[in-house]
Amino acid sequence: MSRNGILFISLFVLLLLLFLADLVFGSIRISLDEIWTALSHKQGNSIYREILLNYRLPKALTAILAGSALSVAGLLMQTLFRNPLAGPDVLGVNAGASLGVALITMFSSGVGSYFLGFGSWGLVVAAVLGATVVLLLVIFASVRVPDLVSLLIIGMMFGYIAGSIVSVLQNVSNPDTLKIFVIWTFGSLSAVSWSMMPVLLSVVGLGLCMSFLLQKSLNALLLGENYARGLGVSIPRTRFLIILATSLLAGGVTAFAGPIAFIGITVPHMARGLFGSWNHRVILPASLLCGSCLLLICDIVSQMPGLTTGLPINSVTALFGAPLIIWILLKRK
Repeated sequence: MSRNGILFISLFVLLLLLFLADLVFGSIRISLDEIWTALSHKQGNSIYREILLNYRLPKALTAILAGSALSVAGLLMQTLFRNPLAGPDVLGVNAGASLGVALITMFSSGVGSYFLGFGSWGLVVAAVLGATVVLLLVIFASVRVPDLVSLLIIGMMFGYIAGSIVSVLQNVSNPDTLKIFVIWTFGSLSAVSWSMMPVLLSVVGLGLCMSFLLQKSLNALLLGENYARGLGVSIPRTRFLIILATSLLAGGVTAFAGPIAFIGITVPHMARGLFGSWNHRVILPASLLCGSCLLLICDIVSQMPGLTTGLPINSVTALFGAPLIIWILLKRK
């Protein structure tokens, strides 16, 4: 068996072990016997069953979906812009989602109260709408602006504009509505219920399918746009599909789980370093597995025994991701 085959099998086994560990560990430790009893619908501790089936299991599945989606989105952005520090938030998708949530949480009357009446679903719809607006602006800009650096700057400017509007709203809002928004910005894998899971799975699944279908074009882009054109790759069409796939992956996860930083930037570098390759037929599935494993580790750390409340997932991912980015910059001098 080849080295890559062994690495893929090892990552898959590690993913299964981390998935089980995420079910076992937390403020209350649940044994593997209790987990098997609950999953096999046998009689057991009703409290453990409730915690496992309605909290830890959907949270672990969300960690896998979010980790894989953000990692692949980061890989797409780094390939498109040929920038090793590009991430899924460079197009302003996360900022647009934050603006959508801010608009409804910080207005207690009118449209805001209508969305908030739907609870978590209201926040999801608002985040999707905000991310979609920014996405449409970026897609329009991608048609008019052929230069990738200019498009990157435009995407960042849209993000800054959305962020500045959010800051203004925070300054004029009342403390109660501001608290709802601040809690959302921390990110939460436990915010996704079973009723939301099919929608999140559909959005992430569609984005991942688009990404795998773009593997050949992504490999061609690594050698430059002129070489890609010589191979018959349509640059505008490929750029549009990459932006759309990224927005589905990053925007969908942000809408359901809040903004989760650093996963999209760091994981592609981990995958390249582990497999020693830039081929997207290898790195894309490797990033998917590495991202899922890393976010499961972050979730386990955030729910370690002894903590009265879970740590914000965004803070834990930053603790893992920021040192790795510093190491990458120091290594490349």
